[in-house]
Amino acid sequence: MRNQIKPLQFVSILVVLLFSFACNSAKHDQDIGESYADVNIISAMKKVMWSGELQGKIDLDTITNKSGLQGIGPQSYLKGEILVLDGKSYVSKVLTDSTMSVTETYQTKAPFFVYSRVNEWQAIKIPDAVKDIKSLEKFVNERTTNAKRPFAFKVVGKINNAIIHIQNLPKGTQVSSPKEAHQGQVNYQLNQEDVEILGFFSTEHQRVFTHHDTFMHLHLITQDRTKMGHLDNAEFGNITLYLPVR
Repeated sequence: MRNQIKPLQFVSILVVLLFSFACNSAKHDQDIGESYADVNIISAMKKVMWSGELQGKIDLDTITNKSGLQGIGPQSYLKGEILVLDGKSYVSKVLTDSTMSVTETYQTKAPFFVYSRVNEWQAIKIPDAVKDIKSLEKFVNERTTNAKRPFAFKVVGKINNAIIHIQNLPKGTQVSSPKEAHQGQVNYQLNQEDVEILGFFSTEHQRVFTHHDTFMHLHLITQDRTKMGHLDNAEFGNITLYLPVR
């Protein structure tokens, strides 16, 4: 005679299976990805750009330890840009084609986000030959070949000029490609500004928290905190690189 599963056993098995499915689903929804001791990755850029997952996957105010917090990502539904720099959170939004608002607040959500905690930095003078984003990426890569990756870094100093953008997706827009995701985006030209740039570097996270053609994701904020956005292009003046002290 075959062994038969008793009703109570069946219910127990069903509960275990449902619990396991729920846990896996929750883990998938949070989508932290690989586990790193000092870098947290929430969801992925590709899920926003290609699958239209625009809703907030992380509420920044739920990050309990904000000491030395550094983070970047877009605002949920692509309505702005987020920068968390040295424990302070800034959200930029489009006002017009030439003006923006920058608000210091943790009351915001992001559809994908990368963050870390760095309380101590090592300053490294950047050679004069490093004048743009591509040469900065090369310099950072070469200086950190033996370092643990991914990691956050800062660049502080003067830019001769730069272009930053802020996402401003029209309400109700459906997104299934990067072109659709960038509808409403506004670019801003900066000239002769003292700035701080927060970046995250990785050779393994393209389309996760960096674009497909770079190993860096950069957000720039001016020293007077009136302009902030995703950094697209820059001509650097006198700048200093800051790497985490391990």
